[in-house]
Amino acid sequence: MIMIDRLIEQALLEDIHTGDITTLAVVPGARPASARLLAKETMVLAGLDTAARVFTILDPDIRFSACLSDGETALPGALLATLQGEAAKLLMGERVALNLLQRMCGIATLTASFVTAVAGTKARIVDTRKTTPGLRQLEKYAVRVGGGINHRTGLYDGVLIKENHIAAAGGITEAIRRARAYIPHTLKIEIETETLSQVDEALAAGADIIMLDNMSLDEMRAAVGAIGSRALVEASGGVNLERVRAIAETGVDIISVGALTHSSRAMDISMLLD
Repeated sequence: MIMIDRLIEQALLEDIHTGDITTLAVVPGARPASARLLAKETMVLAGLDTAARVFTILDPDIRFSACLSDGETALPGALLATLQGEAAKLLMGERVALNLLQRMCGIATLTASFVTAVAGTKARIVDTRKTTPGLRQLEKYAVRVGGGINHRTGLYDGVLIKENHIAAAGGITEAIRRARAYIPHTLKIEIETETLSQVDEALAAGADIIMLDNMSLDEMRAAVGAIGSRALVEASGGVNLERVRAIAETGVDIISVGALTHSSRAMDISMLLD
């Protein structure tokens, strides 16, 4: 909560800075008002508490009443929340609240589409570290709301050996050996592979999770067959809604989708002052 509050405070400072010139000029001080947040398209909701926090940080006397909950699907025209407070403060908080809410709803909505696309398979949809700087905590929350799973939060909480690590270490086997010697027994080792021969090497070296990076469907099926139950299998690269079902049907355990956070579209939400 402290991190999110700091983020919101910085966003408000960025937007308002020395003062909202338009509101100060046009809106009389201390004028009471009410407002509504409305969905203008179908979406999975995420971030209502974050939007509420924007207004209460700006003015603790603002009352934000959510009409729906995160995780629910809102249809066009749905009333998402009502607000009461000083008109000037509502206007000052409007854009920051909407920017965060629209972004989070977009991520949750896109994630839900991917989750629906692989329904009935064992594959789980996970996110990546391809998040907006400063917004990772909020964006990964939105992925969970949409039914997805979080991959590692950052560089500090999981081992993922990628091609540059492999090059620096001198090979897959040596990279895994070094990682195993360094980390506690509570952490798993994931390694990125690009060919079936690399999959074999990663297995022999004792990887816990093997990522299949940009492999064809046939290569994925072959890799899944070779790995069996000896490691978790993650598919990554080139994942989109048109292809994700076919990827899931190769038998992989995890499908990581960077697009959930780096390419989601902001949902259309408006705030109307009454």
